[in-house]
Amino acid sequence: MELDKDLAARQEARTLAAAAQTAQQSLAQMPQEKLDAIVEAIAKAFEAESVMLADLAVRETGFGNVDDKVTKNRFASRTLAQAIRGMKTVGLLSENPRDKLWEIGVPVGVIAAIVPSTNPTSTVCYKAMIALKAGNSIVFSPHPKALSCTRKAAEIVARAAEQAGAPKGSVACLSIPFLQGCQELMQAKQVNLILATGGPAMVKSAYSSGKPAIGVGAGNGPAYIHHSADVTKALACIARSKTFDNGTVCASEQSIIVEKTMEDKVRREGEKQGFFFMDGEQAGKLGRLLFRPNGTLNPDIVGRSAGKLAEMAGFSVPQGTKVLVAREEEAGPSRPYSMEKLCPVLAFYVMENEDAVLNMCIKILVHEGSGHTFAMHAEDREVIRRFAEKIPVSRFLVNTPAALGGIGATTGLFPALTLGCGAVGGSSSSNNISPMDLINIRRVAWNTEETPAKSAPEIARVSPELVELLTQKILEQLG
Repeated sequence: MELDKDLAARQEARTLAAAAQTAQQSLAQMPQEKLDAIVEAIAKAFEAESVMLADLAVRETGFGNVDDKVTKNRFASRTLAQAIRGMKTVGLLSENPRDKLWEIGVPVGVIAAIVPSTNPTSTVCYKAMIALKAGNSIVFSPHPKALSCTRKAAEIVARAAEQAGAPKGSVACLSIPFLQGCQELMQAKQVNLILATGGPAMVKSAYSSGKPAIGVGAGNGPAYIHHSADVTKALACIARSKTFDNGTVCASEQSIIVEKTMEDKVRREGEKQGFFFMDGEQAGKLGRLLFRPNGTLNPDIVGRSAGKLAEMAGFSVPQGTKVLVAREEEAGPSRPYSMEKLCPVLAFYVMENEDAVLNMCIKILVHEGSGHTFAMHAEDREVIRRFAEKIPVSRFLVNTPAALGGIGATTGLFPALTLGCGAVGGSSSSNNISPMDLINIRRVAWNTEETPAKSAPEIARVSPELVELLTQKILEQLG
């Protein structure tokens, strides 16, 4: 039976990839206005079902909460639609008369898209909209833990796209959640690009497929509260971010780091705002729960509330506790609090001075999270600039909730649910991925070399003796 499902999954992947290629050939002929109309239809239909999809996702996965998943669904539909409205992606994008250069947008083709269980519906809308905006078709591979809600999201998107004029097969989703089917899809000859959002193993598999891929590395961003910061506002930002969908956004803070002179102030204000600073015994109990013996994140703790996590670990916390905090001193594989934790749990680092803070932030990110996101709360622009020039991330966020700032909800970054980590993070892009990452640019270039002026033919030099001889001959003929 397992073998039959394995074969069926592979065959389904091949069939959907072939249909997507046929659909994409039609999409590639459509003008920008037609693609825009399709994208607008997707956004409208998806937003209308945002509550139903959020409820379905929470019930199926157990991750996060309905209200914040509704916000994610609306962000991936309404907010994204606003951001890409008017964006030119296909056809003539620009003309440069001075350099005699045209730029023409060309779709990449068929996209294979991996969907994570932490964002199983919003990711579908987001990736479908940026793909079709750029004239591409897309086939989704859902996470087994989120199969029903991801397929439902894909059905809504596909129906809206087709009713707006997209060919059948433009948006599709695997129905058999086997690893072999996902691998077959990524390796299918019709697939031109992979959009990989998921765990490290899945992203690595995407980059190993032999196809161009845009993957996302782990998020493990520290949040530095500088002495020039408004501490009350900084902790409010961190609490808002870390509790958003119960910490399932990869850009959310994973640690707070302060100088020693700030420790008491941050701790007192944190306790007022619902941060529970665990003692050594409590931190040990929760630490043993966060990761499995093989070092991977325990899926049972993902997206759970602070109170539920404490209960699972065997201790109680006050009513209204938002975030659990553990004192930490180092970063590494034996330090669970120094890792990415997709739940409302934070490490708390206290350093002697600003230089020590900078070194520890870099150490944490080099251990895990290079290229992803860093948050800083400060009013001193010089120290912000100093850290911005040193911290190895693609998103350096200032005075904003990292989960929301990183995806572009509270910052000027492009609104995205796929966040590239750049070369330092093992990614092919450092962008918040947009439709412009899903096209190729064809450049039409004219000759710019000035045509050299033709020089007059050189007159042959004649010797005086020859001139005298010719003159004599002419005189003799004249007679």
